[in-house]
Amino acid sequence: MILTTLVDGVRSTVELERGNYLIGRGESCKVRLNFPDVSERHAILSVTDEKVVIEDLRSANGTYVNSEEIDSPTVLDGTMVVQIGQSLLRVSKPEDSTLYKSHDDEEPQELDSIEEEIEEDAPTEEDPLVELRADVQAQIQKELLKRVDMKRLTLAGVDAEGLEETARQKIHQIIEEVVANNRLPDGIDPYRLEEDVFNEALRLGPLEELLADDTVSEIMVNGPDRVFIERNGKLVLSDCRFTDEQSVLSVIERIVSPLGRRIDESQPYVDARLKDGSRVNAIIAPLALSGPTITIRKFSKKALGVADFIRFGTWTANAAEFMRLCVLLRKNIIVAGGTGSGKTTLLNLLSGFIPRNERIVTVEDAAELRLQQPHVVRLEARPPNIEGKGAVTIRDLVKNCLRMRPDRIIVGECRGGEALDMLQAMNTGHDGSLTTIHANSPRDVISRLETMVLMSGMELPSRAIREQIASAVDIIIHESRLADGSRKVVAITEVTGLEGNQIVTQDIFTFEQKGVAADGKIIGQFRPTGAIPTWFDQLKGRGLDCDVRMFDPDSDVDVKVTDRRGG
Repeated sequence: MILTTLVDGVRSTVELERGNYLIGRGESCKVRLNFPDVSERHAILSVTDEKVVIEDLRSANGTYVNSEEIDSPTVLDGTMVVQIGQSLLRVSKPEDSTLYKSHDDEEPQELDSIEEEIEEDAPTEEDPLVELRADVQAQIQKELLKRVDMKRLTLAGVDAEGLEETARQKIHQIIEEVVANNRLPDGIDPYRLEEDVFNEALRLGPLEELLADDTVSEIMVNGPDRVFIERNGKLVLSDCRFTDEQSVLSVIERIVSPLGRRIDESQPYVDARLKDGSRVNAIIAPLALSGPTITIRKFSKKALGVADFIRFGTWTANAAEFMRLCVLLRKNIIVAGGTGSGKTTLLNLLSGFIPRNERIVTVEDAAELRLQQPHVVRLEARPPNIEGKGAVTIRDLVKNCLRMRPDRIIVGECRGGEALDMLQAMNTGHDGSLTTIHANSPRDVISRLETMVLMSGMELPSRAIREQIASAVDIIIHESRLADGSRKVVAITEVTGLEGNQIVTQDIFTFEQKGVAADGKIIGQFRPTGAIPTWFDQLKGRGLDCDVRMFDPDSDVDVKVTDRRGG
């Protein structure tokens, strides 16, 4: 077989013998493409006497065959062009190796003219290598269980690091024996196989590579053979696969067991978290008809700061400074938005404005907030045990934390009767509290709060509920995920009070969408409305100074808040 490549207009050819050829920018790759858009281990090319197979190794930017991204091993023929980054490759028999020759001379063709020759609907064959690899992996896992008794080692006091080291050594030994006895089928990479078996045995199986990929923000397992990911705000089908439903169930069990949670037919869904704080929801049969389903919301390894939000276009420097001012003034703040809009990330950022000398109590379903202050008490709700008893709800914890002398209360999310207790806390001296709510607009936050107060079981008149809300809530921040996948703060709204039977609000900052660019990006501007907060004239009495130009829509001055209180 002949491998012909076209890189930056330069054509080169090399003869391929039977074997596996790793493609990427890493030094260990046999076909090295040293470009930023190529992963260290991007793809693998398997050559036998009968066929050539290309497989993407879960790369960041994908591997394309005839302009279509592949999500499984694909058999190549001499008519197919592989694109990796800006490099084009074709594998052909020696007599067909005329790729990239122009009609007039021997010079390489331009990239555009090559793409025009690609047949858009070129068929790909179903590769039996996928099933074969799964069978080999299952056999090695069985052999590993015979040689290593994980349960006995755990009872003997071997820690997680020791278990992993023992397992890795045994897996390496087993695969070396298989290779030495010529029992490893052609086309299967022993290094990739070793890593897959290890992840399946002790970690989260095929999800490990997705969790390590910083470009992936969300992972959605819809059964063993359909794993979707969110990358740059867009959903795509990944090439990640589980061997069967039991493999998915094993991964779920590894996630929930260390947290004291359970999942079975009597409790077929669970919320949990990973070691890095990533949020996990799992649901199984009989409720999940398409197979065990896992949803993982990943969190950035690096906590995002104000500068990151400004760089991403989430808000402006003046909006960030205004929110710092609100936190310093101990205003009660609600962060609202839809699912996946970034509420928790924004709540985490706002909590960073809280002075370090204050005592903070956080209440969450699954502990996700990562506060940097030294005096933080974290409380986490508890689900019922196997007898259906022992549950501790968010509402129970909110009531309890009032007795813990908090300077600030942060509730991860209000979604039920705890909203009443939160409002009462805000109205009885625990100002400066923060929480999130699912809502579609700042006005919708008000009606959602009314509904959740009624869910508490207290039969309060509508007027009394609205008085509580108007007195307790000072600022509503509404965040949204736009059509291009970007997450933006679209409104910062002040609750000014109650007039008649209606709660009155005014927008301080809003996002104005002006159009859509050719690449689909939303064009718009986040700017002040010109409205000044009703409490602005109280700043000097509180020891704070702020330039009123912060609220001028025509001003381009970045205003800084001066805190003269010290401490």
